Amino acid sequence: MQEYELVWEIFNECANNQMRDVFFRELATDDPEAEVRRLLKDSANAVITREDLSDGSIVFHVDVSGLLQRYTFTPI
Repeated sequence: MQEYELVWEIFNECANNQMRDVFFRELATDDPEAEVRRLLKDSANAVITREDLSDGSIVFHVDVSGLLQRYTFTPI
């Protein structure tokens, strides 16, 4: 099972506010996308886009009814 550092960012919807909530944690998983769906509680209306970076990181860009989130899995 691969170990990752997960950075979960939730972007603020308010205009002129650049702050966002950021959470960090370490986890072990063989399926990062399943972990994202678990964290979203299987939100049926979530649009998830995967981006694989050259350093091995996996980034999921998520839009849930206009609320933008980003999940970055970096191998440890």
